Amino acid sequence: MKVTVEVDCTPAEARAFLGLPDVAPLNDHLVAEMQRRMDENITAMQPEELMKTWTSFGLQAQDQFRKLMEAAVPKG
Repeated sequence: MKVTVEVDCTPAEARAFLGLPDVAPLNDHLVAEMQRRMDENITAMQPEELMKTWTSFGLQAQDQFRKLMEAAVPKG
């Protein structure tokens, strides 16, 4: 025997029926906080700033890799 039950309700109604908490206010707060932080740090997302960060890191990484390779090669 197969029984099919169809329930027509909104997500909010389903949460209330199942006793789950309404997290909409928490979600709204988190989204607002993320937007505030993005607005504060928007200058770091400028292409010029990203390139400065990436190139300085790239040069440091290359120098560290070179030193690591020099240390691994036996002096003869």
